[in-house]
Amino acid sequence: MSPTNRTYPSFRSVLAAHPLTRIAGAHSPLGGVIAEQVGFQAVWASSFEISAARCLPDASLLGMTEYLEAAANIQKALTVPVVADCDTGFGNSMNVAYMVAEYERAGITAVSIEDKIFPKMNSFAAADHSLLDVGDFAHKIETAKKAQSDDEFFVIARTEAMISGLGVDEALKRCNVYADAGADAVLVHSKKDTKDEVIAFLDAWEDRLPVVVVPTTYPDWHADEAHTAGVSAVIYANQGLRATITSLRNALGSIYETGHSAHLEDSIAGVKDVFALQRLDQWQEFTA
Repeated sequence: MSPTNRTYPSFRSVLAAHPLTRIAGAHSPLGGVIAEQVGFQAVWASSFEISAARCLPDASLLGMTEYLEAAANIQKALTVPVVADCDTGFGNSMNVAYMVAEYERAGITAVSIEDKIFPKMNSFAAADHSLLDVGDFAHKIETAKKAQSDDEFFVIARTEAMISGLGVDEALKRCNVYADAGADAVLVHSKKDTKDEVIAFLDAWEDRLPVVVVPTTYPDWHADEAHTAGVSAVIYANQGLRATITSLRNALGSIYETGHSAHLEDSIAGVKDVFALQRLDQWQEFTA
């Protein structure tokens, strides 16, 4: 079944409608709206960004409720779907079932869960990245699909096999098991500075399911090249956050050093731009 009150497309339908779905990371509705305005077809509610926005590490410190609230608030502001980064599923298979029910209830149409052991550490941190037993994670995927009530709900199985140093063969083995368990897509992650590992995976994958990639450490891979290689969706997971940090630091530092902001006004968003993002005109119609 599908909810009748959703005013935006499901992620499943967006993926089907685009040869390559491009997704931008966000931690707030403002970031999500800007991503939609510039053309991204979906928004990634990034656990890394959501944690960083609170100056906390991406290390399972926040709970499901906090990540869900952030994802739901982003989705409410958009007319494109949110893909929620749900880390390891917030616990065991029972937690995964609860997660699916709550994210569906909030209007989220796609989630990603990864095969690390809880609590997890961010993939690029210098830390242990041990993986859950492949059968145990497959059970989480089976549970997620069994728990969904909306036929459109989309479960992405993310393997960290290459992040943990186990290589392409292990990633392939795991993703085939996850496909058998009912996953709707797989996400393969690499921290190499080239796309070689991911391409080796794609060459051997035989298009069993859509493949999602996150080219954070190999940023020169053009979207068109990724699509030609067999990628269905690409996530630019944290570039927006990183750009914000640089811009904010430069702007505020410059204001502090000069004692005024006049030299910045032509290069930063005007108040009217903020009003437009807030949809102020639409809200003011209720006061007329």
